[in-house]
Amino acid sequence: MISAALAKKIRRLDVRARGVVDSLFQGEYQSAFKGRGIEFAEVRPYQVGDDIRTIDWNVSARMDEPYVKVYEEEREQTVMLCVDVSGSENFGSQGRLKREVAAEICAVVSFSAIRNNDTVGLLLFSDTVEGFVRPGSGRRHVLRCIRELFTVEPESRGTDIGEALRRVLRILRRRSVLMVVSDFFDREYASTLRAAAQRHDTVGVELQDPREEELPPVGLVDLTDAETGEMVTVDTRDPEVRRAFEASARARRERTRTLLRQAGAGHVRVRTDADPLEPLIAFFRRRARRG
Repeated sequence: MISAALAKKIRRLDVRARGVVDSLFQGEYQSAFKGRGIEFAEVRPYQVGDDIRTIDWNVSARMDEPYVKVYEEEREQTVMLCVDVSGSENFGSQGRLKREVAAEICAVVSFSAIRNNDTVGLLLFSDTVEGFVRPGSGRRHVLRCIRELFTVEPESRGTDIGEALRRVLRILRRRSVLMVVSDFFDREYASTLRAAAQRHDTVGVELQDPREEELPPVGLVDLTDAETGEMVTVDTRDPEVRRAFEASARARRERTRTLLRQAGAGHVRVRTDADPLEPLIAFFRRRARRG
């Protein structure tokens, strides 16, 4: 059972996500993720303008007239959403938690997927696997995934992206779309990320909050690490403190960008103080043009 407030939040997200898919997102998704390839469909009589390379010479000889092979795109595929639910995902300084932004992204991608006859699965992780929903289709299945995102109570607060990816690699037997939604507050996952990107169409969606990038000069502030519980008091009026904090944030962003690029994975940055769908749509459009 879920609370009335949570049920209302899920219904609101359901309506918003399906509206976005209907009006804007579905075509972007279909262009960006084209399926596993093409497969043979049928043969038919040759028509003027057909590519002669598609002529089936065996059938043509039997029928005593030219026939061509017809192929169609094999669309159906699996989209696996690998979502970080560690302690740092419960932070948000702009009225929205990173976890809520992650849920909106997952809802839109999931509804786009099922509209294209793809299946959607969900793996929730901290420094261990916190939940798993097998790939399925249909609106009720997507709503179940969204509900899991909002209701999961992680047993741990840390982050281990490598362990999550290793579990995904054991689960997915054929090439799929793998979307990792996280703030990437982790270091030891480069080799596993490369292995995942070699086997699957992998995209990292990096969640960011402005207060994790810079500190306002408001005096003494207690900063608590959401994943370790460690607390430190800093004087935010000190320019050196603010510069060191910003330099650390830049280094973390650059490390994430480099790891995803070197692995051959896509990269989308999403902020809690902006529309999360704009950078996602822009990324899919770039993919479609390159494809």
